This record gives sequence, C-alpha cells and structure tokens, in this order.
Amino acid sequence: MAVIHHTTLKPTKLELLTSWLPSRPWYRGGPAEPELAKAGGFRLDDPEGEVGIEFIVVTDTSGDRSTTYLVPLTYRGAPLDGAEHALVGTMEHGVLGRRWAYDGCHDPVLLAQLPALIDGRAQAQDQNLTDVPDRDVVATRTGEGPLPADFTTTDDQEGTRLTAPHGPTLRLHRVLEPTPDGPFPSPQGSTGHLTGTWQSPDGSRARGLFAVLYPDLPA
Repeated sequence: MAVIHHTTLKPTKLELLTSWLPSRPWYRGGPAEPELAKAGGFRLDDPEGEVGIEFIVVTDTSGDRSTTYLVPLTYRGAPLDGAEHALVGTMEHGVLGRRWAYDGCHDPVLLAQLPALIDGRAQAQDQNLTDVPDRDVVATRTGEGPLPADFTTTDDQEGTRLTAPHGPTLRLHRVLEPTPDGPFPSPQGSTGHLTGTWQSPDGSRARGLFAVLYPDLPA
C-alpha cells in the first residue's frame, strides 16, 4: 500500500512536466510554453512498496483550445538502470528526499501493474488519499488469464503503444477526449479498455478512454 505524503516537492510535478511535455511526439501544443493545471488521475500500488506509480491528468491552456494529457509517472529513490531516455526529472521530496521521476510507460513496475489493473488483479487507488480505492477508474476486459507484463513501448503522434511479443497491444491514450454520457461502448476490435474521469477547465466532470486493449497491433 502506497502512503501519500502531503509535503513539498521542488520542483513540482507540474514544473517538471512543463519542460518535458513539449519533447513528446504526441504533444499537441504550439511553440509557447505549456500552461498546465492538474485535472485528475489515480495511483497504483507497487507490490514491493518501493516505487510510486501515478497516472496524472493535466490540462494545457496555452493554446487556442485546451488539451488534456494522461501522463503515467513512476517515482524512485534511485536511478532506474537503462532508463535515462525516460527520465522526466528529479525532485526533492520533503519526506523521502531525492526522487527520480520517469515516464512510467518505460518502467517495468508500472508495466506489470497496468495489465494487472485491466484484468482485475489490481485496484486503482485515490490520487491523494492513502488506502482509498478510486471507483471512477473502470477496467473492462473479455477473455481469461493474466495479461503479460513484458511490453515494448513505442511513442508516436497518436499516443503510446505497449506491445507484447506474440500477444496483445495496449494503446494508451495520451490526449484525452471526453465521451458522451451513457453506457460506454467497447472500441471496435478491442478486448478491453480502461476509462477514467478528470476535471474540465470549466469545472465540469469529464469521462473518457485512458487505454484500449487489442488482441494484436491494429492497422
């Protein structure tokens, strides 16, 4: 169980993301620096209790049209070997000291827990409270048996693909779009999906797709 510490971070997560987001192929902003606000998210527990896992939702209002991003992050007490390319930055945590923040799609701990969430072996946790499930995060899957955790990560303009050898592909939506109210249909050709909520700039609550599971890589 992850313990949430309400303390200081220097720099803050939003400050780190302001510098990092424009370097991503799926970033939709222009030449101006992002103007980010926290819009929601959730956490997952590391079974070993060593790595913090957070799916943070941020909204950029710097352009003519606001854009909301899903950013999975992991927080570690030491550098992750071989993951220099995925380092978002370092922070000084008021309780835990130096923390290394990584793009979680390149961290093996998150890559094990995200499939566990989708196939029901893990529970989404509240972003700000310790040991409180987040019931707004809903996973749906057809089929049986655990999903693999040995994913290869590929970023492109549409988001992030997590591809298992000879197995399924998990498409992570980096740019979030709200969906109409009512029953949530499964995307065509998918075998599962993950939905969640966030706060829109006007203060209303939005729901949309966070990730979609396909039996193989869709064309």
